[in-house]
Amino acid sequence: MNEPNHSTARRRTILRAALLTPVTAMTVPHLAGCSPANDQPDRRKTSPSRAASVTARGKVLLAYFSRPGENYYYGDRTNLKVGNTEVMARKIRDLIGCDVYRIEPTDPYPESYGATVKRNVREQDADARPAIKGALPDLDEYGTVLLGSPIWNVRAPMIMTTFTEQLDFTGKTVVPFTTHAMSGMGTTARDYAASCRGATFADGLAVQGEEVDQANRDISAWLHRVGLRGS
Repeated sequence: MNEPNHSTARRRTILRAALLTPVTAMTVPHLAGCSPANDQPDRRKTSPSRAASVTARGKVLLAYFSRPGENYYYGDRTNLKVGNTEVMARKIRDLIGCDVYRIEPTDPYPESYGATVKRNVREQDADARPAIKGALPDLDEYGTVLLGSPIWNVRAPMIMTTFTEQLDFTGKTVVPFTTHAMSGMGTTARDYAASCRGATFADGLAVQGEEVDQANRDISAWLHRVGLRGS
């Protein structure tokens, strides 16, 4: 659910998307940001094709999944009218003026934090592909695709794989971003390398969910670093 944080750490984590691989399994399932204290990303290198920065060709599409409702908040719960990932997506859109596609499940996730945790665990265990509401975007006119999601139980929600597996990313640069508790980018490097056919990857950004409202400077610096925003 967006960004439950099982850690009390309050600092933002900016991680390089291509340096992260699976992490230790958790004894208790959590969501988005969604990780217990022993859940630390493995920083061994993976091998997706990488671009140092985004090549300036074609338009930019920002595709994201976000969940409002009851969320984890510094060891407690809070009710979010707008999910943390959507807050981050809006900040990116305002800075670079991209097209936006919101990934919405045909079967919406529950308002309850606990119920969403249980559903997410079932979907991960079954390697499920939750259905997406509405038509998918046509990537032909885009050179760059930003993929945004929370991190639930160490990885992006399974609906992100539903999305990426159905599209052809040949010749596109994929730029991931996540909101999280302490898992950073989680396993997105490995997962997107497997499901974004033909893509190259630029560095991603991970922001702690509870701190996304104050992340403007980090987001701006990251967009500049990957070549999506001028100085």
